[in-house]
Amino acid sequence: MKTNFIGIRIGYVMTGSFCTFERSFAQAEKLRSMGAELVPVMSEHAASLDTRFGTSTHNIARLAEICGREVITDISAAEPIGPKDMTDIMVVAPCTSNTAAKLAAGMTDGAATMAVKSHLRSGKPVVLAIASNDSLLGSAKNIGELFNRKKYYFVPMLQDDIERKPASLVAEFELLPEAVDAALRGVQLRPIIYHSVR
Repeated sequence: MKTNFIGIRIGYVMTGSFCTFERSFAQAEKLRSMGAELVPVMSEHAASLDTRFGTSTHNIARLAEICGREVITDISAAEPIGPKDMTDIMVVAPCTSNTAAKLAAGMTDGAATMAVKSHLRSGKPVVLAIASNDSLLGSAKNIGELFNRKKYYFVPMLQDDIERKPASLVAEFELLPEAVDAALRGVQLRPIIYHSVR
C-alpha cells in the first residue's frame, strides 16, 4: 500500500449511517495525515439530523475541521465536482443501503448522489464503505449491481452481528486507506465479504 496520498484529491462523502460516523471521521483524519486533500460532502440527511450519535452542527463542523474546507451539503454545490475536475477518487463512507440503491438505479436527488455522478463523468474510481442492516436482504440486489459496475470498488465488509442482525453488513473502516490505494490501481480488495476472527 502507498505510504502517502500526497497530491491525491479524495471526494469524501458521508451519508446517514450515523452509528459509524466516528469510524468514518477517524479514517478521514488518517487520509489527511497521509497527505490527501479531501473534498467533503454530506447528504442532506447526514447534514441536518440530530441523533444520539451527535448533532448535525457538530458533525458538519467536525468534517470541515478534518478536511480544512467547507462541507458541500446540497446538490448545486456538488454538481461542479466533475466539470471542475476537483477529485481523483470518490469515497462514500458510510454508504447506506438507500444511497447504494440510488447509485445502482442512476438516481441523482441530493448532494451525495450528485457528487458521485459528477465525479464518475470522467471515469474515475468510487469506493463505497457499506453500512446497512439489510445488506443481505432487500439491499442485496443493489449492492450486487454495483459489484458489476466499472469504477465501483468496496471497502471489505463483514457481518457485524450475525445473531441479532443476520442481514447486516458493515465496512471495515480501518481498511479504507488500503481500499483507496487499491482502487487507484484498479484493484478490488479480496475478500469483499468475510467473517470476523476477533
